[in-house]
Amino acid sequence: MTSTEHTADVRAARERLATLPSDTRVAVVTGASSGIGEATARELAQQGFHVIVGARRLDRLQALADEIGGTAMPLDVTDPASCEAFCAAVPRLHVLVNNAGGAKGTTTVMDADEEQWRWMWETNVLGTLRLVRGLMPVLVETGDGLVVTITSIAALESYDKGSGYTTAKHAQAVLHRTLRGEHLGQPVRFTEIAPGMVETEFSLVRFDGDDDKAGAVYQGLTPMVARDIAEIVGFVASRPSHVNLDQIVVKPRDQHSAMRAHRR
Repeated sequence: MTSTEHTADVRAARERLATLPSDTRVAVVTGASSGIGEATARELAQQGFHVIVGARRLDRLQALADEIGGTAMPLDVTDPASCEAFCAAVPRLHVLVNNAGGAKGTTTVMDADEEQWRWMWETNVLGTLRLVRGLMPVLVETGDGLVVTITSIAALESYDKGSGYTTAKHAQAVLHRTLRGEHLGQPVRFTEIAPGMVETEFSLVRFDGDDDKAGAVYQGLTPMVARDIAEIVGFVASRPSHVNLDQIVVKPRDQHSAMRAHRR
């Protein structure tokens, strides 16, 4: 997508959002072109939110937005200018779901690929920072804001050949938990959801599209699916404004930890 096309798409989205009735509840979901983000957008739309979906694959986003009656807007969380334009187009906000993220590669610390690390930190950590920093003012202004950050059990554990991802997820989680303290007393809640194995495009991205390697991750067990996590986001979003669910750790029954699972 050229910068001109990107600007035009953002402008069109801004104009549409400006026409929303003043009592419409608005949610933003990042990384919404597939997986947990896509399922979460559907779940929040069912709850009556006008959902603004952001991701790089605008064709998939637009199809989703058309389906749920939401608004699609291009968003690359690794690009500060893209994040700034996206946030500036959001007129008001009740729920922000920081879902964009991902992993690349499985190498030891000694064999670490710095480009893979850089992408993981940009996507998981700085992407979350950019969206929170850009949208916090409108979240607080609503008088009842909610930030949901999708981290991972990798934010709670370390495991061999996963340090690039686990360090990024630890950092993302600490960023989120710090926000909880820094905004104490303000009308905004913070919930971290840390999933274990969820069968989405996650492993395909991690293994550069290798179907065999991605499939082996879930072989012999029953993983969670995107809707399982989306329903939890929906539950969090439907709690009374005085209730803050600080952290939710969720795994499939077959998984005990990042390195231990029951396989049949």
